[in-house]
Amino acid sequence: LRHLGVECIDLYQLHRIDEKVPLADQLGELVLLQQEGKIRHIGVSEVTVHQLKEARTIAAVASVQNLFNVANRNAEDVLEYAERENIAFIPWFPLATGELARFGGPLDTAAKQHGASPSQLALAWLLRRSPVMLPIPGTSKTSHLEKNTEAACITLTDDEFDTLAAAV
Repeated sequence: LRHLGVECIDLYQLHRIDEKVPLADQLGELVLLQQEGKIRHIGVSEVTVHQLKEARTIAAVASVQNLFNVANRNAEDVLEYAERENIAFIPWFPLATGELARFGGPLDTAAKQHGASPSQLALAWLLRRSPVMLPIPGTSKTSHLEKNTEAACITLTDDEFDTLAAAV
């Protein structure tokens, strides 16, 4: 906390569950830090639905962070559980677009129709996908941050959303 210059960490994500250590021990330490006022919210990362349910018996889980993007939706069941339970879902690697963004590909085509980039369309797709979705694309340039933020202003039609979803 001293190094960060804060009195409390707003969200502390347990980035991987260590299968060699009981989950109650891992999350229990975070709960203790939360009770001490050092952590406001607890999140988990790279979990299955079963692990998320188990984690919620130990701590109030505010968010889950799994690999998820328009090209990789293996965590769809976790996202659906998060939606039902009103848990924030933070997709990591949200801009992975692969072949979808190639010239003439579905993201490229839709992006041109919106006067946007394929990355912006990938973010717009995520935002449209779920009300609990909180994509945080990493960037080291202000110009990229501004472009990423503009994705929130893009409204995909039902057909565009479905076309991108089916393109994988």
